[in-house]
Amino acid sequence: MLQLYSAIWRASAGRQVILILLSLSVAALAAAPLEFQRDIVNHLTSDNIEAPHLLLLGAGMMGVILLSLALKWVLGYRAGTLGEDMIRRIRQLLLARTVDVDESGENVRKGTMTTAISAEAEELGKFAGGAFSDPVVQIGTLVSVIGYISSTQPWLGLIALSMIAPQILIVLVSQRKVNVFVADRVRILRSATDHLTIEDIEAVTQEVHDQFDAIYETRRRMFLWKLSAKFLLSVINGAGTVGVLMLGGWLVLQGESDVGTVVAATSGLARIQGPTGFLIAFYRQVSANRIKFELLLELFGPDRARYRRGGAASQEKNRAE
Repeated sequence: MLQLYSAIWRASAGRQVILILLSLSVAALAAAPLEFQRDIVNHLTSDNIEAPHLLLLGAGMMGVILLSLALKWVLGYRAGTLGEDMIRRIRQLLLARTVDVDESGENVRKGTMTTAISAEAEELGKFAGGAFSDPVVQIGTLVSVIGYISSTQPWLGLIALSMIAPQILIVLVSQRKVNVFVADRVRILRSATDHLTIEDIEAVTQEVHDQFDAIYETRRRMFLWKLSAKFLLSVINGAGTVGVLMLGGWLVLQGESDVGTVVAATSGLARIQGPTGFLIAFYRQVSANRIKFELLLELFGPDRARYRRGGAASQEKNRAE
């Protein structure tokens, strides 16, 4: 994983710094709407309801939401264009390698190179665009929201925090197995593509069919692991929501909290489920792309430094354009 991130950083350090700063700004605003929501609910349940104050709170909440959405738009645009630039760069490197293979007569099969240029470069390049900014904004959102809930009612914050640890454990265990399936699937697909490039296709038709069956079986087993993990994660999220409502309701009845805090905590819990789910999916994506990155490196053979230099030169050319 470190090797993958080092390569991404070398290729796009300056632009990644800008994305990280935008991500931190988005995360810093994550809990602000919850505070407005809490104040609005408490204002509505109070004896002295003032319409101007209510409108002021609503305007403030809408302003924060619009600012957050604007920052997310800029972040998404810059991350997307960076991802496309990385796809172009990877394909340029693979193309240069293909030309060298033709000239030197090395044993790198054309089907494998075709699959790498068309599909694997696409997935790896898209990942590179948000490799740093995506986890920063989601982790920052978790810290911001859980910190807010804990500051208003520590017991509710403890429930929110306790939901994270078991989900991390489930993902670590399941993803280790899924990674094996990802590597197997890529290798089988490359092999099947190589067979399709030979002249006597009829002679290998049955073997290609068998490889298609192997890909299906690999994906089927991968679905079993991923969906079982997703089921357990959803159970934890549901239990957390019920726990916050029950404990929050009990605290309100005891006079130790207010309705606005419970409503804000429940909304906050829903907000952390999104980042938690994203980070889980992102970890799976990182693990899968690490495997694909290592498989791509195999295509360049021992002389990888030359292609890195060539890629850096093409990157400078693309920036100048």
